Amino acid sequence: MRQARQLSLSFLYWMQTDAPRRDGKLGWKGLRLRKDVVGTEDGLAKAPYIRESRRIKAEFTILEQHVGTDMRMSSLSAADQSSAARFEDSVGIGCYRIDLHPAVGGTNYIDVSSLPFQIPCGALLPERVENLLPAAKNIGTTHITNGCYRLHPVEWNIGEAAGALAAHAILTRQSPRGIRKNKKLLQDFQESLREQGFELEWPRIHAV
Repeated sequence: MRQARQLSLSFLYWMQTDAPRRDGKLGWKGLRLRKDVVGTEDGLAKAPYIRESRRIKAEFTILEQHVGTDMRMSSLSAADQSSAARFEDSVGIGCYRIDLHPAVGGTNYIDVSSLPFQIPCGALLPERVENLLPAAKNIGTTHITNGCYRLHPVEWNIGEAAGALAAHAILTRQSPRGIRKNKKLLQDFQESLREQGFELEWPRIHAV
């Protein structure tokens, strides 16, 4: 934590003193931390932003082949290339390009086109563990697909879906796993989501 704070302060110092500007000068002298706004002694955030967390080993793992535009184009018929994989157990939707930085090969930034996608319920269910539902960046994605499922609106949808699934499981006295495996129970759950304002599918639109 101390090293992370020092790195952030080092970057701030560079921004204040050496960052190139459009007018040819260096540094933004007026850039400063706002302790009074953030509420911390040093003006840095109260908690670290964790871009990628540990993920569950899920009943279903979302792959680049499910959402990546190029991967879909190369492996599917023309009729299926204009949309991400359709998940019968959808509990929400999301839309963002796959961006990763840095990459393991040393590239500082990778940006990959993707298609508007769904959030499959199977990605919220651990293979082995009962009584556990992930609710953010810890669902069954890969390092690649985490690049588009990690975005805040998708993350919020995942959290709301996990909470709704837990509540529905208690209400119906079924396990989350049992709800997904039974077509009728799954449809009932999805209908309850729609009644609460969840959108479970996208219209057919272009890649992003």
